[in-house]
Amino acid sequence: MRLEAITWERLATELTERVLAPTPGRDTGEEGRPEPSWRRVLVDGAPVAGGGRLARAVAEELRLRGRSAVVVDTEGFLRAASLRYEFGRHDPDAYRESWWDVSALWREVLTPLDPGGTGRVLPDLWDGERDRATRSEYVELPPGGVLLLHGTFLLGRWFPADLVVHLSLSPGALARRTPGEWRWTLPAFAGYAADERPEEVADVVVRVDHPERPAWSGGP
Repeated sequence: MRLEAITWERLATELTERVLAPTPGRDTGEEGRPEPSWRRVLVDGAPVAGGGRLARAVAEELRLRGRSAVVVDTEGFLRAASLRYEFGRHDPDAYRESWWDVSALWREVLTPLDPGGTGRVLPDLWDGERDRATRSEYVELPPGGVLLLHGTFLLGRWFPADLVVHLSLSPGALARRTPGEWRWTLPAFAGYAADERPEEVADVVVRVDHPERPAWSGGP
């Protein structure tokens, strides 16, 4: 894969351009008029990769261009501790497969943005630290708005997306940047890379071995 150095600011601009680019057959009606519809963007990567930073930067760029955007972090859709820790607190397989409420993400975040959907997105559902519901209000995303969902292990779940961005770290960089108390999760990321091949599946790959010097696969 050929990677080109890029700044975070330019990356946000480039991704915004891709999100707003018309899709033939979808964004043009029978009479050639634009048909407003929602866009869904997945920003996939390990917690240390900076997915939230990138999602928020793209959301701000979209708002500057007159598009509504909502950023959702999958950490707000953790399952209750009794379910996450069913096989212990340091089980890599459970971390990958069972920590996040995938059904709730479908129901509360993704499906409302299907054609004919309500546009009502729940920004979070569960507070993992306090282990209780957040009781957040729904956000109304108008047609033409953009959802930016960022989190870990997003691929392989059949989540619908108009753009998939994967923030990639080499195994060595991931090990160096992962805090000691979370190093038990490293086998989960190795298994994910082997099974889902995110660098091959994603529309855009951003290498973030150095947090301030990203490189991406979307250049000329």
